[in-house]
Amino acid sequence: MRVLMKMKVNLCKIVDGCRLGTLINLGKKSVQSMEIPGCLLYTKMGTAPHLTHDTLHNIQGVPVVAQISLTTLADLREVLQEYKEGIAKFIGMPESILYCSLQDPAVCSPHGYNSMKTVSIWNNRGRKELTASKFMDIQKAIQPDWFQCLSDGDTISEDISRKKARKSVDRSLCFLDECLQIQENSPELQQSSMIGVIEGGDVLEERLRSARETAKRPVAGFLLDAFQGNTMTKETKLKLLTSVTAELPEDKPRLIHGMGKPDEVLECIKRGIDIFDSCFPYQVTERYCALSFSYDYQENPESADIKEDGKTEVREDDENTKDETCSETQEMTPFEIHLKEIKYREDFNPLVNGCSCFCCQNHSRAYIHHLIVTKEMLAYVLLMMHNFQHYFSFFSSIRNALKEDKLDQLSKIISRQAP
Repeated sequence: MRVLMKMKVNLCKIVDGCRLGTLINLGKKSVQSMEIPGCLLYTKMGTAPHLTHDTLHNIQGVPVVAQISLTTLADLREVLQEYKEGIAKFIGMPESILYCSLQDPAVCSPHGYNSMKTVSIWNNRGRKELTASKFMDIQKAIQPDWFQCLSDGDTISEDISRKKARKSVDRSLCFLDECLQIQENSPELQQSSMIGVIEGGDVLEERLRSARETAKRPVAGFLLDAFQGNTMTKETKLKLLTSVTAELPEDKPRLIHGMGKPDEVLECIKRGIDIFDSCFPYQVTERYCALSFSYDYQENPESADIKEDGKTEVREDDENTKDETCSETQEMTPFEIHLKEIKYREDFNPLVNGCSCFCCQNHSRAYIHHLIVTKEMLAYVLLMMHNFQHYFSFFSSIRNALKEDKLDQLSKIISRQAP
């Protein structure tokens, strides 16, 4: 007999599609919980990028669930099979709750390599083809608390046809049924929660079919896949999210990958998404940038803008002047500042005035600039500490705004900082 999934969402409030509540009975011991909307801790093989466990403990608001990707773990299958006690203990995080996603949300994978029976993943050793059986063998060795089911998410390109979208749904449902059957007969995975994946590209009918059929299966939650990137217009993404979440049960969490910019996060939350990854702060760190945006919903959104020094300032002119974008900052967003720029050489302000993170409390922009130009690894460490804490605090502000019915004010503050 199948072990009933214990993880569920306790909602205390739904306002215009936004879900505020708690995800309870997490992990194999079913004793932990996390507030939603929330995010996962992005990791590389269970370790936060550039940080040790000790430096991670200096960050406030670290999520209780850490995300690991199958791409980094697939080659450890034989080692973990021999070890027999799962990845959490293997990496020194026995008390952590681990979610294993199929792909690394911070890495773009090549397209066109999936087939009717296999899904391709990529790592430093190249391409690895996974059947449902092979995929589940790896999960048995990893023994995660949650894991994303195998699915055909190769629909993130501009030439996706309705036929290909239909095939992605058909294949994903077949993978799901096969994986569920294997899980039912696998003692190693009886306490693990499988996350069903909703595919279908930008074809509404296929997305709805995927959502309805996946919801019929005994999955613990839902991942809305293949929304990252720029192949869909913003309007298409939002329409799909609104329609798909309406088909999902209220008591199970909804996850999304690759939608991490503050304005994107708020748009997704308004359409019923609960959980996000946190690879965005990592991507910001990798380009030597620091998150520097306001999420104080007590501000007057009609008159205040966030400035580079972290202060709010009354807008006197609707015209904004922007620095020329150099080749190194082409991927920058309006929510960050580029510390390699020479103007920070003698800027002794913290990254963000009023920020309580270790970096802002102890170091200046000028010091971070110096570390960057001298190629010191400490630059990544300090930026990662700041960017994670700023991002996690943003989610705390979202939850508080929902509690106080002030999400509209927060949305206006964020939208005025977006392009």
